[in-house]
Amino acid sequence: MTLPPKPATRPEKVSLIDYLRRFRRDILSAQPAKLYRARMAEFRTPFFRSYLVNQPDLVHTVLKDRPMEFPKSDRVGAGLRPLLGNSVFLTNGETWARQRRIIDPAFEGGRLRDTFPAMVAAGNAAVGRLNEGIREIEAETSHAAADVIFRTLFSLPIEDETAAAVFHQFRDYQRSQPLLNLAAFVQGPAWMPRLHKARTRKTARAIRGLILQLTEARKEQIAAGTAPDDLATKIMTTADPQTSKTFAAREMVDQVAIFFLAGHETSASSLAWALYLLALYPEVQDRVAAEAASFPENPDFSDMKRLTFTRDVFREALRLYPPVPMMVRETTKPERFRDRDIAKGAQIVLSPWHLHRHERIWDRPDDFDPDRFATDNGKAGLRDAFIPFSEGPRVCTGAGFAMVEGPLFLAMLVKAFRFERVPGCDPVPVAHLTVRSKDGIWLNLHRR
Repeated sequence: MTLPPKPATRPEKVSLIDYLRRFRRDILSAQPAKLYRARMAEFRTPFFRSYLVNQPDLVHTVLKDRPMEFPKSDRVGAGLRPLLGNSVFLTNGETWARQRRIIDPAFEGGRLRDTFPAMVAAGNAAVGRLNEGIREIEAETSHAAADVIFRTLFSLPIEDETAAAVFHQFRDYQRSQPLLNLAAFVQGPAWMPRLHKARTRKTARAIRGLILQLTEARKEQIAAGTAPDDLATKIMTTADPQTSKTFAAREMVDQVAIFFLAGHETSASSLAWALYLLALYPEVQDRVAAEAASFPENPDFSDMKRLTFTRDVFREALRLYPPVPMMVRETTKPERFRDRDIAKGAQIVLSPWHLHRHERIWDRPDDFDPDRFATDNGKAGLRDAFIPFSEGPRVCTGAGFAMVEGPLFLAMLVKAFRFERVPGCDPVPVAHLTVRSKDGIWLNLHRR
């Protein structure tokens, strides 16, 4: 049976310089094979100690049981600050708590139902843009995911001039920004140079300037009583219940930047890999097409319950290709994990990539099998070792959003097109900001 592509692993022992070079090219292939079996592994550098934790109960300790004692490490965050500023993705403590108190209500209750028509409109637009023939599908899913963000956040289609400008600038930013930055290894004071590329700084400034235009225009609409009832309006008019203050315009820029990064980049990655997997396994694609055949042309939110198998396909794509491959936390006091003393200030690495493919947890961990979630092993894995959106208090705000968007788009696209592999063009997974393909994902499309 053909297995989905998986990066090669590095030799067990390499020099620090070799490791840094590999890590800068691709996080995944810089890691040794033992991490797919290890419950915990220690990495030593001259600058800090790092512990990759794959044991589910310890992962839950860090993310769910004592999350405030394991704040996000700024070793990775420092590399993203040119774009994300002081967004909820990078903050800790009371700053983070205040931001979540303002943001979370926009994604609670019926808000997902309210945004569903905008998702459907973006899905129909994506189907309309596609044509038969060989296509680089990551570019198409990036376009579609960005369209969803702008329609749900600012009630603007991607064809809007400012929305299109943000999208194109963001593609430039992603190509210029490796995850590894000087601050990832040598932490220092805020004034210490981070050695961001000039192109990275330029595109980040351009993106933030465009987002500021959108937020200031929305602020004027809110004041005039003409603002649409979308996510941006909800967030900008929600006051922190403890301080009664709302986000200032520039604070909102930080948050919109992470919505775009998290909501666009991760959704684009997940959807592209899901479509590739359907092309790789045509019998699974046929089952999705059969389920999608009864899906209405203009579905209501309640129609999503019809897509049970399609949802499991998307889950399995998230298991095999989690968009964010690793998350880094930092100890605030001495800890003891698996009879090993861990000093204050150590890095705790949680790797959805390795946890989702762990040989001690999942049956046939490298297989693509959407039916696994109906088995006892799959149900246990889903409960204990499935964290594509993190978990606990810092779970991705848009997790529910993504689990509607993904199956919806799969159903709409597969209903309209058959996706086939292009011989000799199977993708090679690499991880920079998210898990993408080294040279894109090329598929051959045929209208049904």
